[in-house]
Amino acid sequence: MRKLKVYLDTSVISHLMQEDVPEKMADTKQLWEMFKAGKYEVYLSTVTLREIENCSEPKKTQIIDSLNEIQFTTFDITEDIINVANKIIDMGILTQKSFDDCQHIGAAVINECDCIISWNFKHIVNVKTIRGVRAITNLEGYKMIEIWNPSVLLESEE
Repeated sequence: MRKLKVYLDTSVISHLMQEDVPEKMADTKQLWEMFKAGKYEVYLSTVTLREIENCSEPKKTQIIDSLNEIQFTTFDITEDIINVANKIIDMGILTQKSFDDCQHIGAAVINECDCIISWNFKHIVNVKTIRGVRAITNLEGYKMIEIWNPSVLLESEE
């Protein structure tokens, strides 16, 4: 069976060390073990890497060390991705202030990932964004994409 193409935004990786939310951290660590075992094809974008680069130490080094434990592919931000990001803003799904989040979504859509995994409930994993992205993929002829929190991938393993 084909592996799911999973796009990670920065919130997932940073939750590996998020001790103030132990349940999310535990789920993220469990998911990370699945990534290490190669159960999913993991994708990031240069936006993710830039956001990690902006983290303060020691968190930045811890995140980079965690990324070095798994195999992943990095997408560059292209004009097509920017176009999807702008469409998300033009449709009123998110605002210009959330442009990085729009680029995460655009990168996953343009590169035909099966799902976006995020702990960002404010901008990504919510009904308005999910419905809006579904509308964009339908209208523009892109492959449908799921938007889930990391726990959903764990549930599918039981």
